[in-house]
Amino acid sequence: MTSLLTEAVKIELGATERWPDNVKLFQQYQVEQITFPDYAACLSVKTYLHMCGLKFTTELKINAEEMSPSGRVPFIQVGPFLVSEMEPIIACVQTRGFLLSSELTDIHKSELKAYMALIGNTLVNAEHYLAWLNKDVSEEVTKPRYGSMHPWPLNKLLPWKKQREVKQRLAGLEWAEKTFDEVCDEVLTCCQALSERLDKQDFFFGKRPTELDALVFGHLFTLLTTDLPNREFALIIQRFDNLVQFCDRVDRKYYKNLNNDY
Repeated sequence: MTSLLTEAVKIELGATERWPDNVKLFQQYQVEQITFPDYAACLSVKTYLHMCGLKFTTELKINAEEMSPSGRVPFIQVGPFLVSEMEPIIACVQTRGFLLSSELTDIHKSELKAYMALIGNTLVNAEHYLAWLNKDVSEEVTKPRYGSMHPWPLNKLLPWKKQREVKQRLAGLEWAEKTFDEVCDEVLTCCQALSERLDKQDFFFGKRPTELDALVFGHLFTLLTTDLPNREFALIIQRFDNLVQFCDRVDRKYYKNLNNDY
């Protein structure tokens, strides 16, 4: 699937290395509207683009989800093309000649894909579970934010519809019936695996960042810094000093020291 996607993007973009000056990244309004799982996805892509040294501007849109080709954020506009979500965006960037993991061995490239799949199959599902199925977080944070930019009754109907969609998707993945403790165990296992892979290195595959580093930072940093009525995921991450230090390191290198916006 990935190879077919990459080839399709290559054909569409003409495999050119040029990066336009007016690339835009689209997401919901950050302060008022965006939910923390969507914020984590957007931060992962932003970090990836920063790691590649690519310039872009962030466009905040109430209807960013509806504008996206996949119905999910973030998405970028590169010339006349719209590309949404991290994996297709990585494929798009790579066809332009910007490769973070080009020096990895084939074995390490396979490892990288496996760890990125772990994030998608564990942390992303756990984030959606916490955001939409945990009653305290859903009622106090997620639903109010998701509906905040719409008038009544849409501000009530749209969050309800989204919650139903998320629950159905998680049910199909056998996550909806998990207890919260079981979800926390999944997060703990994921963090243990990431901590062991990182060990004492600056990045997950040595001294240079890869796509995995951007993805992990986006999700862990969001969980560590988002103010939620349930902080259990953040407490789990804080058990692993090297993961917390990793987030601090990436934050300093690509945001604070460069005056980049989150």
